[in-house]
This record gives sequence, structure tokens and C-alpha cells, in this order.
Amino acid sequence: MLRDLRRFLRDLMSSVRFSHCLLSFLSSAFIAFGFYHVHAVSKVTEGGILGLTLLLEHWFGISPAVSGLIMNLFCYALGFKLIGRKFLFFSLISSASFALFYRINELFFSPFWPQLADMPLFSALLGAIFVGVGAGICVRIGGAPSGDDALAMSLSHLTHLPIQWVYFICDLIVLGLSATYLPLDRLVYSLLTVLLSGQIIGLIQRVSFFMHKKTSQKKKNPQEAKFLTDSL
Repeated sequence: MLRDLRRFLRDLMSSVRFSHCLLSFLSSAFIAFGFYHVHAVSKVTEGGILGLTLLLEHWFGISPAVSGLIMNLFCYALGFKLIGRKFLFFSLISSASFALFYRINELFFSPFWPQLADMPLFSALLGAIFVGVGAGICVRIGGAPSGDDALAMSLSHLTHLPIQWVYFICDLIVLGLSATYLPLDRLVYSLLTVLLSGQIIGLIQRVSFFMHKKTSQKKKNPQEAKFLTDSL
């Protein structure tokens, strides 16, 4: 068993770039920063796991650093069967980074922009940039910073729907649940940030793909190349 484990780790590490690991780590830290200093302050929520973490924090006082990690691990287990071990590896890096940096912000920092509580439109736009750019980079590398990203990648792989529209459908479900604690105007702004972040994620996939179309198709195995093509 130890020999098999060594072989597994050796094969995995030989196919993983340090630069990609670093990007996964930093992009999830970027999401955590925006989520704590923008979303949590303005009460403009997100969809997917991120939105569920705020819902659980509101009703049960559970930190998003804790609830997010638990739900992410569950969704990664589902995504692993379709995407593979490399996906799981990058996703675990991303998820751990989000939990770590969100907790650091909770423990050591007050919100940088408390005035965002009275600026929901600006918060929706700013929050979409944090989530869209951070998640877009993680997904393009081949991982997912949160469980809904893993779920969206899996559903996109199965249904051949563009990944940004899979995000949107899942996010609508979470926004519906968020109506139990958010007023209508905040839900409207939350829908705006969900739409924008989803489109930013999709844009990053298309731009990165077409810029590196020839090289990426050669380096990736057929299953990974087909997934990226179908997701666009």
C-alpha cells in the first residue's frame, strides 16, 4: 500500500506545476479577502457554497471558514469521480487557502470598507470582480475554490452546458434560500453580482483557452481537453 501511495504521489507531483499551485492559493486568498470585506459587510450575497456559508453564518453563527470547508470537501468528493485527482489536488489547495485567509481576516482585521453597507450597487460590482477573477483563475488551472465550482464543473462536463450558465442555475437556488434573511433589494443586487461573477469566470476560460489553444491541447490529456472545449 505504501508503494502504491508513493507512486500515486510521484505521478501527481510530476504533473503539477508549482506556479499553478501558487496561483490557486493566491486567487482563493483574493476571494476570501473580497468575501469578508465586501460581501459580509454589504449583505450582498453570492450563490453556491459561498452564499450558503453566509446563510449559515446568519442563522447559526457558523463561520464561513468552517462551513465552507466542510461543504467544499463533500462537493470535491463528487467532482473527483468525474474530473480526477489533479482537480482534487488544486481544489484542496484553493479550499484550504480560502478557509485560512477568511479566518485570518476574521481574527485580525475589521472590515476595511464599512461604508459598503450603504452602497449595495457598488458592493455588487466590486464583489463580482473578487469572486469572478479569483474563481476564474482557479477553474482555468483545473481546480475549484469552492464546492459549487466543483459541482458546476462536473455538471458542465455531464450536460455540455457552458460553465457560466451552470453556475447561474445553481446560484439561483441559493439566492432563493437567501430570501429567508435578506430583503428584496439585497437579493436583486445579489443576483447582479452572481450574473457578473459568472460571466467573468466564463470570460477567463474563453480568453485563456484561445490564447493557448494549440499548446494546451497538446499538453492536456484527451479528457481534460474535451472538458475545456465543452465548457466554453
